[in-house]
Amino acid sequence: MSETLIEVRDLKKEFPIKGGIFSRQVASVKAVSDVSLKIKKGDTLGLVGESGCGKSTLGRCIIRLLEPTAGSIHFEGNDITNLKGESLRALRRRMQIIFQDPYASLNPRMTVGSIVGEPLQIHKIGANKKERLDRVKELLELVGLRKEAFQRYPHEFSGGQRQRIGIARALAVSPDFIVCDEPVSALDVSIQAQVVNLLMDLQQKLGLTYLFIAHDLKVVEHISTRVAVMYLGRIVEISSSEDIYKNPQHPYTQALLSAIPVPKIGARKNRVILQGDVPSPVNPPMGCHFNPRCPIAEEKCHLHDPALKNTTADHETRCLKVPPLDL
Repeated sequence: MSETLIEVRDLKKEFPIKGGIFSRQVASVKAVSDVSLKIKKGDTLGLVGESGCGKSTLGRCIIRLLEPTAGSIHFEGNDITNLKGESLRALRRRMQIIFQDPYASLNPRMTVGSIVGEPLQIHKIGANKKERLDRVKELLELVGLRKEAFQRYPHEFSGGQRQRIGIARALAVSPDFIVCDEPVSALDVSIQAQVVNLLMDLQQKLGLTYLFIAHDLKVVEHISTRVAVMYLGRIVEISSSEDIYKNPQHPYTQALLSAIPVPKIGARKNRVILQGDVPSPVNPPMGCHFNPRCPIAEEKCHLHDPALKNTTADHETRCLKVPPLDL
C-alpha cells in the first residue's frame, strides 16, 4: 500500500458573523465541520458537492491558506496545523494550488515570465536570473506552451492557455501535493479535456498527488482514484472512484449521480429530484443535515446525527439507513 501523504483529522473552519454597535460576533458560518480524510502519495482525491458546501474552504485549509478553527492537518505524518514563519514557508514549496478562474488568478501587469518565475525568486531557487529564466521556459514547454511566451502578458492568451500558465506556476517549486480548485470549470468544454489530460500526464511524469475539486462528476470519475462527497461542510460518503460510481450509498450521492446526462439517444435514467434548497451553514438542521431534502428520511433522521461509518472495508457513508459493516 502507498504511504499516506495528507491526513486531516476532525477539521473545522468557521467564519464569524459580526453585528451590533460593537461588532460583536453574533453567529458563525460553519463552512467545514469535523472532516477527516486521508490522501495517499500519487493518488487523486476527487471532492464533489454543490456550490457553498465547503470544498474550496477545505482545500485552502489543508494547504494553510486559511487557518482552521479546530482539528489537525498532517503532512507525511507531521502536524502542520500550527506552523508559522520559516517552517510554513518551507512547507509552501511542497504544497501548491491551481485556482479556479484563470482570468482573475494571474496579475495582468506582470509578464508570464515574472508570474511563473516569482515562486522561484521567493524560495531562492536558481543561482541567478538566467537559471530562473531557463526554468521558466522549461515549465512553459512542460505545460504545452511555447517557451517564447515568457515575454507576453496574460491578456494575450486564451482561458485554456492562462490555466496552463497557472499550472506552470504551481509546478515551479516542484511540489508534492497540489490542490486543483475547480481548474476546468471556467473553461470551454472543448478545452476542459485537454487540461484534465495535461494534469494526469504531469501526475504520472512528476509523481504528484492531487486534491481535485470539481462540479463535473464525469471529470472527477475520469481523473480520481478516490472520491469524497461533501454536503453542508461534511463528508457524507467516501470510497474508491469505481465503487462510488457503481454503488452510491448515500441518498445525496445517488441524486448527484442521477443528474449526469446520458449521451445515448433514447436512453433513460431514474432521476432523483431533491426538494428545497441547501440549508444555511449558519444554522444547520437538527439530526442529519440532509434530512430536509432526503427522499428516504424517517423520524430518526431528524433526531440523530449520523457518524461517518464503514459500510464496506473501503467505503464510508454518513447515513442512518445504510447498515454499517458487521465487524
